[in-house]
This record gives sequence, C-alpha cells and structure tokens, in this order.
Amino acid sequence: MARFFIDLHDGANFVRDGVGFDLADEAEVRAKLVRIMAKIAQGLAPGPERQDFLAVVRNDRREVILRAHLALDIERVDTP
Repeated sequence: MARFFIDLHDGANFVRDGVGFDLADEAEVRAKLVRIMAKIAQGLAPGPERQDFLAVVRNDRREVILRAHLALDIERVDTP
C-alpha cells in the first residue's frame, strides 16, 4: 500500500489533501479519482453556465502523478 493525496480546485477554491488515501496501485488511485469526480458531478448546481473542477493526485513523495478535469458547460440554443 502507498499513500496518495488528491487535491481539489473548483476555479475559486483550492483544497489540499493533507491526509491522503492508502491505495494499492495506480488502478486503485484512478478508481478513487473517478468516484470523487462522479460525486462532484452529482452535486453541481444549476446556476452558472460553466463549472470546472480539477483534481490532482500526488504520491507519497508529493509528486504529481495524475490530473483529472471535470467541466460542465451549459449553452442556450436559440431555435429559429
């Protein structure tokens, strides 16, 4: 098991993971990252037209090893 840290940024706020997760390998890290991003997607507000979220995964040496970007873009389409 190794410790991985997943930092989150929503364009305005940055949350640094100071605790981390004990995970076996990169496959488990990716699965955890997908679950976190899916949870964020479920909580998106209907307000702004664009919402962006960035997750950065660091290993136990604090090196960035993965990045995930989640974006929601809502665009009004005018019909003739």
